[in-house]
Amino acid sequence: MQYGAESLFGTDDHYVFNNKGAATIKVDQRAKTGTVEIKRGVKWSDGKQVTAKDYEYAYEIIANKESKSQRYTSSLADLEGLEEYHEGKADTISGFEMPDGENGRKAVLHFKTMRPGMNTSNNGYIWEAAAPYHYLKDVKFKDLMSSDKIRKRPMFYGPYKLQKLVRGQSTTWVPNEYYYKGKPKLNKIVASVINPNSVAQSIKSNKFDVIKVINSQWPNVKNTKGVNFIAQVPLSYSYLGFKVGKWENGRNVMNPHAKMNHKALRQAIGYGMNVNQVAKRYSYGLSFRVPTLIPKQFGDYFDKNVKGYTYNLKKGNEILDKAGFKKKGKYRVQPNGKPLTIRLAAMTGSSNQEPIIQNYIQQWKKMGLNVKLTGGRLIEFNSFYDKIQNDDPSVDMFIGAWSLSSEPSPNDLYGEKSPMNYSRFVTKKNTQLLDEMDSQKAFNHKYRIDNFHEWQKYMDDEAYVLPVSNNYEITVVNKKLSGYSLKPSASMGNGFPNWYNVAYTK
Repeated sequence: MQYGAESLFGTDDHYVFNNKGAATIKVDQRAKTGTVEIKRGVKWSDGKQVTAKDYEYAYEIIANKESKSQRYTSSLADLEGLEEYHEGKADTISGFEMPDGENGRKAVLHFKTMRPGMNTSNNGYIWEAAAPYHYLKDVKFKDLMSSDKIRKRPMFYGPYKLQKLVRGQSTTWVPNEYYYKGKPKLNKIVASVINPNSVAQSIKSNKFDVIKVINSQWPNVKNTKGVNFIAQVPLSYSYLGFKVGKWENGRNVMNPHAKMNHKALRQAIGYGMNVNQVAKRYSYGLSFRVPTLIPKQFGDYFDKNVKGYTYNLKKGNEILDKAGFKKKGKYRVQPNGKPLTIRLAAMTGSSNQEPIIQNYIQQWKKMGLNVKLTGGRLIEFNSFYDKIQNDDPSVDMFIGAWSLSSEPSPNDLYGEKSPMNYSRFVTKKNTQLLDEMDSQKAFNHKYRIDNFHEWQKYMDDEAYVLPVSNNYEITVVNKKLSGYSLKPSASMGNGFPNWYNVAYTK
């Protein structure tokens, strides 16, 4: 859908809203409003102007229980009246105002609480797309997701529209003749689904103009002629989490007596991970160690002074010795003298995943830590998250990964009431820091930066979650194509390139 599904709002390279998209947005902290104005000439692929009602209708689809949307969240419910609409207590969304009527282009959103991240894309509080009310209004909410108007003949206001769909195989896109920026440069785009095993050969034979590299196949394709390789660092990271509690009654509850609720043990485990060596040996240099839980792409929110846990077995051993984890034979025992066996849950993955995990187990063994895989083997994706989400007692620590929102607040991942806080750690200090970074005071940029830096230092020291690594994503692009860019400012606000700019050079 990336060729037609354009966001309403443009952003700069730090994901902050600007006025270069299909609509403008102005957030007013004092008035507790967000004013959205859709530009004149922004039209659906049938020629109809995108209206304020189309924007409201997107909220209605998400919040109406009959549509069974997975997008409704407590963050979106910061819009006045959305919760009442969701619960069926109101027929309209009281906080969605249309000053010029449904066919106007202006909408004023009234919020309960203002958040400093509201000027940033994917903040969770402001929806960033419209839905064609005139086209879908006759379809009942309960039938929307199965409707041909959604699945086979969707409507877009982006540069291209869907011409043909071969389910599971390909989609064909042609220019949206009503696109507000003018006619796109390509006559047709065909997007194909292929077997991962065919990717390397497809790249070497120049079968596609744009195709993503599977990193484990990099040595086979890196010398391909006639193409450009575009690298991107995604907003993501893998991490090692330690189970120290459970999810109970809508919140995380920490167990002070949990096996892994010992800071020295967690820190030592961090020093036992030779992440840089692993990156060099198994990823052909396409992965790298991540020092903090706030990625570098977030600019000044990233604290460059936090160095994380670099490989240092000597330091790890010293920490364990000092904390009373004494060696008894081959392995260390707990400070109370009881045996210590740590069960690690890790997912199946590429052919390199098994040797990478076994490498870490061997490093920890060098420190006298007895680490065993949960169930004796790597775990399939769905089974892995079933164990993690349900706090399976066979898991003491686990290696997971996050794909992040472009709003840097980590509240949804590590908060007391966040179900995704899979470590289940809760401290007064962590809650305080997370609350402050999303508070009214945090509208002051320096205050928010200082808060982010303090949180990173705190998380680094406590080591409940240890960032591990990230990978470069590499896209192969035909040298004859111009205008293909992965910069946030050059995207359609949806994380994909702005296909309007892509053209063949003569």
